[in-house]
Amino acid sequence: MQVIVNGKEKKLKAGATLKTAIAGEPYEKGALVSVFLSEEKVVKETSDFEIVTEAGTMVMRLNDSPLAKMWRDKVAMSMNGVNTRWVTHDIVAFGSFPTDLEVDRNTYHYSTYDCFFALGGFDNHTTYIMVARDSHNGSYGAGQGVIGRITVGRHILDSIREGDRITGVRPLMSETSTENVIVTDDLSYKLEEGYRVETAVNIDLDEASPETAEHLLVLSSKGYIKASEVTGSFISCSDDLDVTIPSEHIDIRDRGSVAVRNNGVGTGRLFLYKERRQLSPSHTNAGKLTQGMSILSHVKAGDRFTVQTNPPRALSVGLTQAAGAEFLKAAGIKQVRTGDVSDDAIIAEQTPEHTMAALKAGEVETFGVPRDRVFKIKLSEDDPVSVMYFRKITGLNHKPVGILKVQFTFEGLPMVTFYGDEMKGKNLYPQDPFKKVKKGDIGLTNQARPHHGLIGIRLQDSKEYGPTGEEPYGTNIIGKFVDDLKKLMDGLSEEDIVYITEESL
Repeated sequence: MQVIVNGKEKKLKAGATLKTAIAGEPYEKGALVSVFLSEEKVVKETSDFEIVTEAGTMVMRLNDSPLAKMWRDKVAMSMNGVNTRWVTHDIVAFGSFPTDLEVDRNTYHYSTYDCFFALGGFDNHTTYIMVARDSHNGSYGAGQGVIGRITVGRHILDSIREGDRITGVRPLMSETSTENVIVTDDLSYKLEEGYRVETAVNIDLDEASPETAEHLLVLSSKGYIKASEVTGSFISCSDDLDVTIPSEHIDIRDRGSVAVRNNGVGTGRLFLYKERRQLSPSHTNAGKLTQGMSILSHVKAGDRFTVQTNPPRALSVGLTQAAGAEFLKAAGIKQVRTGDVSDDAIIAEQTPEHTMAALKAGEVETFGVPRDRVFKIKLSEDDPVSVMYFRKITGLNHKPVGILKVQFTFEGLPMVTFYGDEMKGKNLYPQDPFKKVKKGDIGLTNQARPHHGLIGIRLQDSKEYGPTGEEPYGTNIIGKFVDDLKKLMDGLSEEDIVYITEESL
């Protein structure tokens, strides 16, 4: 059988599952996939009729009155070839033609652009369709007789002259598409002939918002985004708040738009829109969906969905200088090596780091260090606020190699400390006091003590003082240095840079 996966035809065995169909496609384990079972196009008449005259074309929208139904069923098609009988300040009259309308001589009000029946000489054998050019009261013999209004081409009423013919009257048709879509993370789901599958949400990045686009790239760097909140109009992701987002390209948030809050509560929150929302100065545009709206339409809070961006992220940090060269070349970017330029050296820094800036420059500097100078750490998830602070300060929240700058070290001292951020550190709430810290433990000074946000690594076991030299109540333990401490401390001086990673490079 044949199915279409992300726009590509695939031949599969009868009864094949989603797992087989999406092999080799962009997909992250546990993410949602949409399956289009069928699509039907429904074409039907609308309540709009196009009236073509020698002076131009108008559109009349019928109301739901019995007279309007009578006009649609019995009169509309017989109006081809009728003339403009007369034109006054108040009305334009088309006709005549016979009907079985009852005579009503009362006076009624007509609003500008109303369309209504009239009887010439109060005789239904000479029936007219009139259009009000101005609001007025009148007695036209057919009761009020309003059947609709002119909605398009109103200017034609000023151009029509007596004797101009109606050359065509036809109903306007609407075409709607009804899709039967299943969204699932069950890869054992069996497919049938002609099914269409989408595995990812594809987003074109906004070149006018390079820093905001980079935030989107960071949030999707694992290959997926997790929905934090879902409403009728948007899906949001709050995985990386407390960031600086500039006001770049501000635009109307259409269906499929991706934006990031740039100020106020929730700065850094990502929004993917399912419905149109007006321009907001507090939301910077990050990109636009090109595929995957069917997935987003069924996402619930807590669901994850695969994300692909165009262009993909162009960050070589964590690769070797040789692998970085190949990676950057594929993105059309020239590599200029600095630091340790050997092929096996690990890229610890890239300048510029942001994808859009790197693509625009067409060239980046990759600063390399020996592999054994990128030290492995392991962070705990017991205190997510403190761990997030540490990742933001070191850069591990958005790249695989982070940076610590030595604040204080001295030979024989039982700890080494690194600069933090006192402003961001004021939100480090005290955790359960430690009973004993061990060699290699990583900790922070919390808000209970001065210099909150300071980072330290313990070099000796202690029951009294933590990695930053604080007592238990002033210390939050966040992880462990699992590499060679002796190598770290060999020749280490104040203001030195230490590179760290949570990954196996």
